[in-house]
Amino acid sequence: MRKIALVSLMIALMFGCKSEKKEIEIDRDSDSKKILKTIDNWNKGWQLKDVDLAIKDYSRNTDWTNAFGDRMQSKTELRQLLTEIFAMDFVMNGVDNYVNDDVKFLSDDIALLRSTNIRTGQKWSDGTLMNERYIHHLRVYQKINDEWKITDHMISQAHEKK
Repeated sequence: MRKIALVSLMIALMFGCKSEKKEIEIDRDSDSKKILKTIDNWNKGWQLKDVDLAIKDYSRNTDWTNAFGDRMQSKTELRQLLTEIFAMDFVMNGVDNYVNDDVKFLSDDIALLRSTNIRTGQKWSDGTLMNERYIHHLRVYQKINDEWKITDHMISQAHEKK
């Protein structure tokens, strides 16, 4: 009888105890703003032809692919490519207009950012004006040392549908 009472007491204690696990509050609004600031750095870097500002928010081992299939697998490679691109005046002509910024958190330290850039005024190498370009970006971020860094960036371009 004593064993039954002891077992009953243990069962009652197990069900009666509330295990309250406190979840860590994450300020998603603040994190979203920090992530969206990286687009400002990218754009301002392009406007000023400042490669270091353009790649400021990339991780050392970033994996970056543009709409033409050029793939860079480090921040160093990306720096070299952008240095070449920033020297091409016909590429640098144009105005960026980012729309549809969409941040999605996959975990506490991984986020995705989808954005669209409607670029106008860019020229071809022969100097003729390009049509509006709808350039889509998918960036993957990882929180490293309390900073959101771009680890992967895929750029694609949608052409006008006829």
